[in-house]
Amino acid sequence: MPHDDHDHPHSLLPPDPALRVKALESLLEAKGLIDPGALDAIIDTYAHKVGPRNGAQVVARAWNDPEFRARLMEDATAACAELGFAGRQGEHLVAVENTAETHNMVVCTLCSCYPWPLLGIPPGWYKSDAYRARAVREPRQVLAEFGVHLPEDTRVHVWDSTAEIRYLVIPERPGGTEGWDADRLAALVTRDSMIGTGLARVPA
Repeated sequence: MPHDDHDHPHSLLPPDPALRVKALESLLEAKGLIDPGALDAIIDTYAHKVGPRNGAQVVARAWNDPEFRARLMEDATAACAELGFAGRQGEHLVAVENTAETHNMVVCTLCSCYPWPLLGIPPGWYKSDAYRARAVREPRQVLAEFGVHLPEDTRVHVWDSTAEIRYLVIPERPGGTEGWDADRLAALVTRDSMIGTGLARVPA
């Protein structure tokens, strides 16, 4: 019997993944299986609080502790585990460090591999086809669109994250922060600066 794709149940779902997620969420909510308020709180926590805050603590420790920095650059998975940041999506971590000569930027060209325990939920733009393609082809232009304008002689190194290896960018430490403690330094570290699409905040 010939197979008609229109008869497949998936053909009834909206084509956009975001719409599919919303449809599934609405269905689960209607059946009383999820509380949308609790779901939003969980997503907000992982997107904006737990994840990026963890990564910021790692960066601040690396800025303040040369011995920890050395361990982080040698084995980021083990070094992050020292601070209690490990687990699923956090295996096989590699730290790459921004300097005046080199700026690092992370992309996953195949899907959206990302160090969840350190950075939380990947942002929508990280998963987009446009970012995944253009970050490799024209990284300087993409960085400029994020507001990052680098000197011409600064080398841009694009790292392709995979299921086997995930990257954490250690942004350059801003000047004027000598003597700051880890909590104060961590407040300067943004999620985007740990992906490489941003820089650490300049002290006020």
